[in-house]
Order: sequence, then structure tokens, then C-alpha cells
Amino acid sequence: MVLNLHGLDSTYPSERFPAYGRRGMVATSNALAAQAGLEMLKMGGNAVDAALAAAACLTVCEPTSNGIGGDAFAIVAFDGELFGLNASGPSPQGISLPVLEKKGYNELPKFGFVPVNVPGAPAGWVALSKRFGRLPLTEVFASAIYYAEEGYAVSPILARQWKRSVEIYQKQLKGDEFGDWFTTFAPEGRAPEAGETVRLPHHGATLRKIAQTMGEAFYRGDIAERIDSFSRQYGGFLRADDLANYGVEWVKPISTEYRGLEVWEIPPNGQGIVALMALNILKGFEFSKEDKHDPLTYHRQIEALKLAFADAQSSVTDPRYMKVTVEELLSEDWAAQKRKMIGSSALLPPRSEETTGGTVYLTAADADGNMVSMIQSNYMGFGSGLVVPGTGVALHNRGHNFSFDPEHPNCLAPGKKPYHTIIPGFLTKDGKPLGPFGVMGGFMQPQGHVQVVMNLVDFGHNPQAALDGPRFQWIKGKKVDLEKTLPASIVRQLEQMGHEVTVTEGNSGYGRGQIICRTDQGTFVGGTESRVDGTVAVW
Repeated sequence: MVLNLHGLDSTYPSERFPAYGRRGMVATSNALAAQAGLEMLKMGGNAVDAALAAAACLTVCEPTSNGIGGDAFAIVAFDGELFGLNASGPSPQGISLPVLEKKGYNELPKFGFVPVNVPGAPAGWVALSKRFGRLPLTEVFASAIYYAEEGYAVSPILARQWKRSVEIYQKQLKGDEFGDWFTTFAPEGRAPEAGETVRLPHHGATLRKIAQTMGEAFYRGDIAERIDSFSRQYGGFLRADDLANYGVEWVKPISTEYRGLEVWEIPPNGQGIVALMALNILKGFEFSKEDKHDPLTYHRQIEALKLAFADAQSSVTDPRYMKVTVEELLSEDWAAQKRKMIGSSALLPPRSEETTGGTVYLTAADADGNMVSMIQSNYMGFGSGLVVPGTGVALHNRGHNFSFDPEHPNCLAPGKKPYHTIIPGFLTKDGKPLGPFGVMGGFMQPQGHVQVVMNLVDFGHNPQAALDGPRFQWIKGKKVDLEKTLPASIVRQLEQMGHEVTVTEGNSGYGRGQIICRTDQGTFVGGTESRVDGTVAVW
């Protein structure tokens, strides 16, 4: 297996070419964030400093997808070793199914205080900085604070996402508790247009406090007090003790071998295991470069992901509550059993979900070969629709991912982490770091990981083409969305196989990703796909 890291890609000659750098690289979905990360490298920082600068900047410059009040995960390659960070937050100690049932709930709502878990992202930033960073957070966050306080020009796709969120929230958010969201993000009763300047001064002040106190202000200081007070005022469950008792988890990434590469993900409660399970099924089939646009290839990919999701969504949650082990789900016996189920027509899986997400992915690399794969999210766009007064902190709604079924392993319980959609990916070869990759976007994420890995490994695409290639998204049951750039002949033949196909636009839920790979010469090659406003900043 030889990756195409040095040449052009004849499959998509009209697409953008990959970017190359020698001293470092930062890739993400926002140009200002990528540039902020590159500034850290030029100031003597490392890949972790660069990733954290980009991460903080993304909360300001892409608030439609992530924020201070969200969660984060990361895989870090440092001095040749992989480290995993789980900075997702648990449910509050005061919430439970019986408590919600007494209040009249029979399902978990999308908005308001009920789905608000402890935000983990700020603690994740601090943990990464303390363990690996060279520069103080006050310097690392400087660009993000500047853009929050002085303003930045809104990019085109961001403007579109913002408009869609405002329209949804105007219809669904009616209580007084949502007032600060509209004051913060739609002060003129509308979303900002492309090219319009946005300022988020409270957000900037909060980032400054987090940097100056290394997160103490958020989890044990005045910001924590404001969150507690706001939650109590409107009958929420999140309390100062929940914040004070929170800590990130350093975890060992999980992996599978795929045709000579090792593909790495964060273990549950994240859904990265879905991608590994699907790849384990698919590696039992043979694919050539010429098979990329064979309908049978798409059929097998779709079916493998269906089968992986079916088992993961019935078992993955906070690992303390799982009844099936990671080893069992990644076993060859499991993969072989599922592979036998894939025939010539579309399967109807026993259980499936249909939902959306709101997430940002970023990746960074430095001249020493250290690399970061990082992802953070508020979920469903801006999250819960709640902004803590005076802080700019938009609280996430990750608790919506819990089950309301008391018999389900992922059912809501106090202090529990839910099945989590956001997943950073990483590739190694013969145990040596090759590079980080990721595709953001709710339940599309493991589907994007599988398609990108296969584009790189099976179909010989360079990193940019691997991202730009046409995608599918399995929705639920036999429903599949196909990007309109796929040939019509594939659409027809998939329909003949029993798939219920809808052809949609490229930015309609197919995820948005980035890749950085280190070449044999020690340089870097990276890509950020055309579905976003993104940039690969190189040095």
C-alpha cells in the first residue's frame, strides 16, 4: 500500500490541489483560525499550541458549530507516541429519568436546560496546554480574544449556517431564558451576512479569564457562579459542584489495521468505534482504484456502516455502563459475521437514528513531527439555545444524545457521559505517526472517516482529493443521501439494489474535514475540502 502524498490526482483534476509545508501546517474550516494557529508556530510554539489557538479562534469565528460551552476530543502525536483526550462532560448530578418524568417529560428535548451537560472544552484546552504546550494560554488565545472584541468579517458558508440557525431558533425558542442567545447572536433580529463584521465582547472576556486562570474561573470562579445562577433561575440542573468536580480523561486510543495502515479513534463514549467496525467489515472485500465508482463499492460501504451503527447505537455509551466490550466490537469474529450479511440488496438494520450535528474539526503539525487531531462541538449548531448572561458562553445540548429508555445502556443517569458523536481520527504506518484526519458533522462523522480512509488507501487519492471526492450519507433504514456530483448511473443502480436514494447538494450534511500527512521526506501535505470556508495555513 502506497499513499499518494506527492502527486496530482487524475480522478478529480478540476479540484483544488493539496498544500505542502516544511516547518508546520494548520488546517481547519475557518481561515482566521488556521492563521491563528500558524502564528503560534512562528512564535516558537508547537503543534498543540497551534491547535489550541485555532480551537479558541473557532469558538469566536465559527460559533454556529462550537463554543466555550461545548465538548472536545483530541488525539495527539507527541515525540512519536499517541495520546487520547476525552474532554466531554457528564450529565448533572441532579438530573435523572424519574426527575424528568415527574416534570412531564417522556423524551429528551433538544433545547433549554434539560439537555445541558457539563461543558468539557475549556478543561480540555487547559489539560492539553499543561501537558504539551510551550506557550502560555494568554498568548495562545490572543487572536481569538482580538477577533471577539475587535470583530471579524463573516465568511460565506458561516453566514448561511448562521441564518439557518436563527430561523430555527426564532421558531422554537420562546422562553425568557433564551433572550441572551438572541442578544448575542442576532442582536438586530437576523443573522449577519457574509462580509459583515461581528463582535462578541463577552465571549472575548471569558476567553481571557480562562487563559489567565488556567480554567479556574470557568469551573470554580465567577463564570461557574454565573452558570449556576442562570441554571437555578430557570429550573435547570447544572450546578457549581458539577463544574468544580469535572476533570478530563486521558485515554488510550483504539485502532484497527486497514491494508497496512493503523486507523486510530478515541474509545467510547465516542462513536469513533463505528468507523473502525465498518473498516473491519470492508477489509474483507477487495477494492481497486477502478472500483471507486462501482455501485457495488458504494453498496458495500453503506451496508457496512449500517451494521456498525446498529450495534454501536445499541451499546456505546459511558464505558462504565457498556455491556459489550470494545474488544468484542472490534473482533474479527464480529466483522466476519456482519460481512456475511452483506448481499446484493439493501438491508434494513434493526435500529437506526436520524439527527444532525454542529461541530468543528482542526489539525496541526510542527517541524518536530508533533501532530494534533482535535474536534469540538456545541451540538446541533449553537447548542441548547442558552447563553449565560454576561459571559457569551453558549451552552451545549449534548444530553439530547441520551436515551429515555431505562433499559438502554445509553439511558440518562446522573453524572453519566452519553454516546458522543464528535471523533478525531489519526493514521499511523508501522506504528509511526502518519497524520491526523477528521470529518465533522453529527452521525456523518464515522461515515466520513470510512470514506476518506478508503479514498486515501483503496483508491489512491491525495489528501485534498480524498476530501473533495463525492460522498454518501446513510440516514436511517434504507434511506441514503448521495451528493449530486455522483454519476447518475450509480444513483440508478443503488436504487435497483433497494436503497431509498435522495440526491442533495454538497453542503447538505456530508461533513467537512481536514487532513495532514507527513511525507517520507519529513514535509507535510494537507487538505481542507471545498464544502467549507476552510484554509490550510503552511510554513
